[in-house]
Amino acid sequence: MRGYQLPPSKCIAMMKLLAFCLFIISLINIPLAEARIRHYKWEVKYEYRSPDCYKKLVITINGRTPGPTILAQQNDTVIVEVKNNLLTENTAIHWHGIRQIGTPWFDGTEGVTQCPVLPGDTFVYKFVVDRPGTYLYHAHYGMQREAGLYGSIRVALPDGQSEPFAYDYDRSIILNDWYHKSTYEQAAGLSSTDFQWVGEPQSLLIQGKGRLNCSTANSPLKADVCNNTNPECSLYSMTVVPGKTYRLRIGSLTALSALSFQIEGHNMTVVEADGHYVEPFVVKNLFIYSGETYSVLVKTDKDPSRNYWATTNVVSRNSTTPPGLAIFNYYPNHPRRSPPTLPPPGPLWNDVDSRFNQSLAIKARKGHIHSPPATSDRVIVLLNTQNEVNGTRRWSVNDVSFNLPHTPYLIALKENLLHTFSQTPPPEGYDFANYNISIDQEDNNGTTSDAIYRLQFDSTVDIILQNANSMVAEVSETHPWHLHGHDFWVLGYGRGKFDRINDPKKYNLVDPIMKNTVPVHPYGWTALRFKADNPGVWAFHCHIESHFLMGMRVTFEEGIERVGKLPSSIMGCGETKHFREP
Repeated sequence: MRGYQLPPSKCIAMMKLLAFCLFIISLINIPLAEARIRHYKWEVKYEYRSPDCYKKLVITINGRTPGPTILAQQNDTVIVEVKNNLLTENTAIHWHGIRQIGTPWFDGTEGVTQCPVLPGDTFVYKFVVDRPGTYLYHAHYGMQREAGLYGSIRVALPDGQSEPFAYDYDRSIILNDWYHKSTYEQAAGLSSTDFQWVGEPQSLLIQGKGRLNCSTANSPLKADVCNNTNPECSLYSMTVVPGKTYRLRIGSLTALSALSFQIEGHNMTVVEADGHYVEPFVVKNLFIYSGETYSVLVKTDKDPSRNYWATTNVVSRNSTTPPGLAIFNYYPNHPRRSPPTLPPPGPLWNDVDSRFNQSLAIKARKGHIHSPPATSDRVIVLLNTQNEVNGTRRWSVNDVSFNLPHTPYLIALKENLLHTFSQTPPPEGYDFANYNISIDQEDNNGTTSDAIYRLQFDSTVDIILQNANSMVAEVSETHPWHLHGHDFWVLGYGRGKFDRINDPKKYNLVDPIMKNTVPVHPYGWTALRFKADNPGVWAFHCHIESHFLMGMRVTFEEGIERVGKLPSSIMGCGETKHFREP
């Protein structure tokens, strides 16, 4: 029996119908390829390592620091099973730059969105990476981030889509500073009535590697503690092929330091910041603050018979920390072959103008501009202050230093446990008329609070970060502020005290970049705008580890009634102990 065949006219009609359906799918931008599930299993534990030749306990993920890079495509689901083998410490991991739309409980912020993961327990994070770009992950418990628990997230476009810039190869680099004292020693000194500042870091690391000169350290170090022949502390080497264009995804997870990054003899074209395309501009030194990510394009068009230095230097602090070094290795030169030149000096540490100008230069790329709302519904001014509270030194906002409650906010709000934290709203400004931001205040006394800002869902909120003098004469520090759960428009930067009448008239409403982390420069201000359209509870804080520990943070709630059923895995602390299912 012969098979049935459609008449030619019906075949043509069906082909036209199929073509029309594909056309409609392309118009509404539904990807034809199914999103994938990316599954990772991590063991988090302490191990002895020598990242800068000095041997100490560090936190590793599957034996590595930095941890494994998460590779995914837009709209993929990422599942990370975290086994806490730290033995005596809790932990939590934050997915820095991932907005957690629909999964606020997996933001990884201990005390805000979840209870910590106990020693011996396994916690499963599951979330969608909804935008392409360069992101980070790191511990969000105590000061564990600076002990080595961090890594990169690289989200590519779906198959068949392309970036608005061309490159041949893609690399990720994390910049970090490194202390030899344990985080316990540092935290104890910071919280003591006999205040002990953490001091300047001993080293700068590039992709987890540095090299302390053991013989010229502040005091000679024994060979079993510091050994420059240890292969663990050989400099990081990035091998490149001559005549190509490289996309370098550069992230900073420093505990304290603002940095510059440069590659000897090479220009860098900035094309992305915190997952958003930048109108390209060229730099020799890239200034980068803790929590920021950038993509830069580098052409390998120099003399291929030699290698070149990649260096990083501390800026914004008169630091004693030596530069971080790596080798930009032109193939086929040996990757450990030192360049024939001295490492180039970095920019002056106190050159505020250059850093300020780079901030102003970062605009949204033409054709990829997300226009901000023309006006806001609410303005919150956050004065960055340093205070004395009950005999301890604290960092504060509007003279109020933040304390976490025992019950995470997300659970307390969803389960109506409002008695677990203060219901007195935190201040939305300061004494604008009389506060002199340029001097150490006569009265530095502050208070503590665990109150939060309650935002109307889908409202537009402006945040003005106002910097000021610290409790040290003529010192105003650079503070990088990171917002969880959102990107914000950077409307402007300014010097001196923010003028509530005239400065908003100068906002960039045409092509502002969107970011999740932004600096406020010494004695200056930074203006941000965001939509409170992501139901949940979200932290906003200085990304300097010691400042965060000392209370420089706030918390926003929005649309809590729209949050779905909370997983029992985030419970088990404070008043949620009986909520957790076995």
